[in-house]
Amino acid sequence: MKPEVADAIEEIKSGWRGSTVVVSEDGSGGAFVIVEGVSPGEQYAQAETWIGFQITFNYPYSDVYPHFVRGDLSRKDGAVLGEAMSSTSFEGRPAIQISRKSKNLNAVTDTAAIKLAKVLTWLRSR
Repeated sequence: MKPEVADAIEEIKSGWRGSTVVVSEDGSGGAFVIVEGVSPGEQYAQAETWIGFQITFNYPYSDVYPHFVRGDLSRKDGAVLGEAMSSTSFEGRPAIQISRKSKNLNAVTDTAAIKLAKVLTWLRSR
């Protein structure tokens, strides 16, 4: 695993101390990351989800995209999940893919931890 990827993972672990962070190397210098025990927001029927993503070998010069959450995520009001979300799988788990690509990526300031926080804020606002 490249040092930049390892540093990004440590930043995520520091930012989500109440959650379990599961990491597996991708064989190309990057890693697959799953943060367990995250709240998706009160509008969802499930109180907790995992959120996963890949940090690729060319990080920090690549976007951390897409993100994935539990495959059975559903809204309490019965409405569809909406735009930028689709069913798939991630690391052998049924998943909902969240497509939130960063425009104008800045390799100095746009870290994997900041992107994770932004995606969670977006999810909670839906």
